[in-house]
Amino acid sequence: MGFARTCAVALVGVEGVVVEVQAGLEPGVAAFTLVGLPDKSLTESRDRVRAAVVNSGGEWPQKKLTVGLSPASVPKAGSGFDLAVACAVLGAAERIDPRVLADIVMIGELGLDGRVRPVRGILPAVLAAADAGYEQVVVPECAAAEASLVPGVSVLGVRSLRQLIAVLTDEPVPDEVPDEQGRPDPLLAGLRVPGTGAVTGTHGTGAAQHDHDLADVVGQLSARTAVEVAAAGGHHLFLEGPPGAGKTMLAERLPSILPPLDRQESLEVTAVHSVAGLLPPGKPLIDVAPYCAPHHSATMQALVGGGPGVARPGAVSLAHRGVLFLDETPEFSSHALDALRQPLEAGHVVIARSAGVVRFPAKFLMVLAANPCPCGRFSRTNDLCECPPSAIRRYQARLSGPLLDRVDLRVEADRVTRTELTASGARGESTATVAARVRAARERAAARLAGTPWRTNSDVPGRELRSRWHTAPGAMDDAERSLERGVLTARGLDRVLRVAWTVADLAGHDRPDAGDVALALQLRTGVPRGVPMAIGAPA
Repeated sequence: MGFARTCAVALVGVEGVVVEVQAGLEPGVAAFTLVGLPDKSLTESRDRVRAAVVNSGGEWPQKKLTVGLSPASVPKAGSGFDLAVACAVLGAAERIDPRVLADIVMIGELGLDGRVRPVRGILPAVLAAADAGYEQVVVPECAAAEASLVPGVSVLGVRSLRQLIAVLTDEPVPDEVPDEQGRPDPLLAGLRVPGTGAVTGTHGTGAAQHDHDLADVVGQLSARTAVEVAAAGGHHLFLEGPPGAGKTMLAERLPSILPPLDRQESLEVTAVHSVAGLLPPGKPLIDVAPYCAPHHSATMQALVGGGPGVARPGAVSLAHRGVLFLDETPEFSSHALDALRQPLEAGHVVIARSAGVVRFPAKFLMVLAANPCPCGRFSRTNDLCECPPSAIRRYQARLSGPLLDRVDLRVEADRVTRTELTASGARGESTATVAARVRAARERAAARLAGTPWRTNSDVPGRELRSRWHTAPGAMDDAERSLERGVLTARGLDRVLRVAWTVADLAGHDRPDAGDVALALQLRTGVPRGVPMAIGAPA
C-alpha cells in the first residue's frame, strides 16, 4: 500500500488551521474517495486534480485511492487544497518521494491543464503555517509576494504542477508561459480595491486617497474640528447637514489624516482583504488606513459579514483599522444599523453558522452622515423645507438612540454661503498640517497609555479615566450637571471624558481643563457652549 502526506491550510474567518492531506493507495477497483468534511468546491477537486496530473505528464494510479483531510472535525472549503491533494497522490504513487512532501505546506488551485491558480486568503494561511512551525510553503507564483510578508518562511512560487513536480524530484524545471493570474474577482470588479479609486457596487473599500486635501473643504470649521478630533482619538462621528455641505468630502479625507498603519496593523488589514479577494496585483501589503463606503441599500450581511456557505467579511471588517462611512444613514435598514452595535463595542464580529462560528476583526472609525429631513432643506434659520413635522420626526427617528449613544461626536454641517465659496485665499488647513497635529496627539496618548492594553483615548474605559488619569479640578462640573439633567447618559459622560482627553492632546495640555471639556461637550451634544471650535484657538 502506497502512502504519502503533505499539508494545506483551512481558513476559518481570517484564522487558519493546518490540515494534513493524506493519500493512500490500495489494491482494488479504481476509485477516488475524499474524506474529512469537504465542501462542494473541495469535493469537485477530485476531477480537477485527476485532469491536472494527467495533463502535466503524470500517470494517474489505477487503484483504490483515498484522500483524507485531518483533523476531520474542521470544515474545509474552497479550491486551495488542490495542489496538496495532487502532490499527496503523486507521493503515494511514488512519482514524488513522500519524505520530501511531509514538511511542506501547499496552497493553490489547479486548472485542468495543470496551471496553479491563486486563491483567497494566502496571507492568513501562511501565517497559520508559520505559527504551526512550518518553514516551507508552496503558493501560486502571483501570490508569492503576499506569502513572503510572513517572516521566517521559505516561499516557493510556481506556475504549474509540472514545475512543482520538477522541483520536488530534482529534475530540470520547465519554463511555463505566465498566466493572467491575480486579477480581481470579476464579481468584485465594481468594488474599490486599495489604490484604484472608484467606488461602485454595494460597497467600496480601499486605501486612503491622498490626492484629496482637507484644504478643498470650504468653511465648516466645527465639522473640520470634529474630523480632527475623531482621527486623533479614534472617536465615532455623526455629521448632519443639507446636501452639498461637504459631509462626504470630509469623510473621504479622514483616512488621509490618520497615522500610517504599523506592521502588525498592516498584516491584520491585509489578511482581511486577502480573505475577501480584494488585494490588487502588485500591492501585497496595505499600509494605509482603509476606507469603506457601503451603499445605503446594503444588507445586514454586507455590513457585518456572512452570506451563504462560508461566511465572508463585511464592510465593518473591510474597514478594520480604517474608516467606515455610512452616507445617507437614515436610508439604511434599521436591522443593518442595529447590527453595528456589537462590533462598535467589541472591535470584532462573531458570525454563527451551522457549519461553525467565524470571527472577523472589526476595529474601525465610523462616520455617519445624514440630511436633516427627507428633502434635506430643513434648518432652524430658514423655511425652505416643505416636509411635514411628522415626516421629519420619522426620518430622524430611523437612527436609534442606542446607536447614536455610541457616537462620540455629533456636529451640524452648515450650508456653504456664497461668501465662503467665492472668497479667494480663504482655504482651510491642509491635510499635511492636520495630519501632523493628529500624529503628535496620538504620540502623547500612546506615551500616557504605555503599559496598558489601550492605544487610543476611545479605547480607555471610563472608570479607568476617572481613577487613573484625572482632569483639572472642576473641569467636569458642567458635564456632570448635564448627566443630572438627563442630557447625557452615563455612557455619554464617559465619552465626553474621552473626547476631552483627545482635545487636550491636540492642544498640548497635560490634562483636560474646563475649556477642553466644554469643547468635548459641545461636540457631543451639538449645543453651543461659547468655546472656540478650532483646537488651540484663543478664547
